[in-house]
Amino acid sequence: MLKSTLIMLAAMAAAPVLAAITGRVKAWLAGRRGPDWTLNYATLAKLLRKTPVYSRSTTYVFRLGPLVGLATILAALAFLPIAGRPPIFSFAGDVVFVFYLLGLGRFFVVAAALDTASPFEGMGAAREALFGTLAEATVFMVLFLLQQTHGGMSLATYLAATTAGPGMNGAALVLAVIALFMILLTENSRVPVDDPTTHLELTMIHEVMILDHSGPDLAMIEMGGWLKLLFYATFIADIACPFRGGPGDYLLYILALLVIYGGIGLVESITARFRMSLVPKFILTSFALAFFALIFTMEMPG
Repeated sequence: MLKSTLIMLAAMAAAPVLAAITGRVKAWLAGRRGPDWTLNYATLAKLLRKTPVYSRSTTYVFRLGPLVGLATILAALAFLPIAGRPPIFSFAGDVVFVFYLLGLGRFFVVAAALDTASPFEGMGAAREALFGTLAEATVFMVLFLLQQTHGGMSLATYLAATTAGPGMNGAALVLAVIALFMILLTENSRVPVDDPTTHLELTMIHEVMILDHSGPDLAMIEMGGWLKLLFYATFIADIACPFRGGPGDYLLYILALLVIYGGIGLVESITARFRMSLVPKFILTSFALAFFALIFTMEMPG
């Protein structure tokens, strides 16, 4: 457990700089220098030094939103194998528990946005709830796919190198990875679902929900976002890469993360943000890919 804890802490410490890879890739493709690698750490330090400001219309729900959001993603990471290593915690059925933990975090962030009584934040909260609900269908379809190929009902059974089963065939694996990458873009409010750099309230989803947060509360939201991105990137890496429990798995894991974060930057550089009416179709396309992956798995002999 100690080794798994140290690995998780190292991954958490690297989450801000990993998130910076996306910005650097976008800048490189645009012919610009890009942000400094330590910018996210400096942002966290600056926010932690500030005093939060609270509207008189908010209640304790508004203050709980960032705290619960960060706590739930931290708890979810403790159940996720990193580089194929066993997680800190594991039990039968934890696959449902982990993703409903993430749902709990989303609920409190949405509730905090609604607590401001702002129509703009309410609009973003409604979009977040809708798109999150659609994305859950794809996630649980992939989990059902993993249950079919590996058995059991825990993330360690599905993803840890010491307990992994025979795995999926090539077509199912490719479709599952693509579907999860689309969910990564959705759950982390990335292009083409959302634009994290926009300042137009009518087109924002995640950013509009946190307009009233400041200081340490905003720092928790930012850190939670980077950890959530790390969670889904690790989930994809554990499925896509053949971790065998050897020392080379750490390098393979890092390379996989670089490809995933770089892929996000590439997608955001060559893709325009969708109209809101097209976002549900994008998410449901990921569900269709996961469904076809399940069909290909059922056709496997034996």
